[in-house]
Amino acid sequence: MTDLPRAPAAREIAALAVPALGVLAAEPLYLLVDTAIVGRLGALSLAGLAIGGLVLAVLGSQATFLSYGTTARAARRFGAGDRPGAVAEGVQATWLALLIGVVLVAAVHLGAPALVSALAGQPDIAAAALGWLRIAIFGVPAILVSLAGNGWLRGVQDTVRPLWFVAAGFSLSALACPLLVYGLLGMPRLGLAGSAVANLAGQWLAATLFLAALVGERAALRPNAAALRAQLILGRDLVVRSLAFQACFVSAAAVAARFGAAALAAHQVVLQLWTFLALVLDSLAIAAQALVGAALGAGDARHARTVGVRVTAYSGMAAGALAALLAAGAPILPALFTDDPAVLATIGVPWWFLVAQLPIAGLVFGLDGVLLGAGDAAFMRTATVVSAVTGFLPAVWMSLVFGWGLAGTWSGLTAFMVLRLLFVGYRGLSGRWAVVGARG
Repeated sequence: MTDLPRAPAAREIAALAVPALGVLAAEPLYLLVDTAIVGRLGALSLAGLAIGGLVLAVLGSQATFLSYGTTARAARRFGAGDRPGAVAEGVQATWLALLIGVVLVAAVHLGAPALVSALAGQPDIAAAALGWLRIAIFGVPAILVSLAGNGWLRGVQDTVRPLWFVAAGFSLSALACPLLVYGLLGMPRLGLAGSAVANLAGQWLAATLFLAALVGERAALRPNAAALRAQLILGRDLVVRSLAFQACFVSAAAVAARFGAAALAAHQVVLQLWTFLALVLDSLAIAAQALVGAALGAGDARHARTVGVRVTAYSGMAAGALAALLAAGAPILPALFTDDPAVLATIGVPWWFLVAQLPIAGLVFGLDGVLLGAGDAAFMRTATVVSAVTGFLPAVWMSLVFGWGLAGTWSGLTAFMVLRLLFVGYRGLSGRWAVVGARG
């Protein structure tokens, strides 16, 4: 057995978590910036961004196995002393990213009109969303390539290069967005479409940098059918888990849209903030994935369990601090995202639900990272589906039937998080996830 330290130092976790924080925060931070820029165009443009962005997020999130699954598999190989094998996992994940990305672009272009109409509920919102989505969808292959790149690099415990790659893409997007939306510095004024163009440019810059890093490893770049099948088996459970998440978020957006553009816009602002903070906390989960996977690959289950306890505790404390900051900033922070009076009048309800949820979410995300690092995807799939079906979805659709508005929608999200905490807390305490070996 490899002689790993029994108690991971805080700086060991931080060395992986801090750069991962930058990577995880980049996309939602861009969406927050995008929301603030588009918000000045009015509630209709913001509602269109909400629907179009939701479709893009759903598509990207269904392929999270390219990141999380690849991290788990690559980390076990890396912990067993097989770095070339860890990189090979990245090669196969990148092939999957490109193939899936091309299929999704074609599928969305065929089905986008019907899809956004069903989600938006109102023709003017649907028209705004469709124009944005037809441009932004070409970024999906780039998003998936970046997911795969993050996966194998985290697996070999390199979270610094992904930070630089994603930061480059974010910087390009953030600089281009106001120029193209408002037509500043002689650029064409594209309105809402300008945010899609800026998003697209940044995503492909980041993907190109990840591809260059993979080529630089001098690994064999041919697709391998057996490795692709193995990744898809793990990916199957993670995709079902992601579908459960997205059924919740799509339902929530569709219901919010039925209460009008102001309600949907308020939901969009708080949901993007929720996503941003969730990924901030997920930086600790990324550290857990890499360290737990490496420990189990090296045959040290005790070290893996110690990592799990510490990361979960740190995540819970960080979430409590963030909740306190949001509570203190409630009178002023919403105005950073929109100046529309109707949206500001509505936003308080989901805002306080977000504050209440964060400490629970911190514990859930920490435990998620531990179980993902162990490759315990089947349990996480079942736990997430049950939590969605019994917690989130009933409250969301009842809020539409009984007119509960955003309070009903966000009550469902809170129930979802509480149920997930019960499931992953039980699994974490049981220790059944700590299975050693070079392969998950």
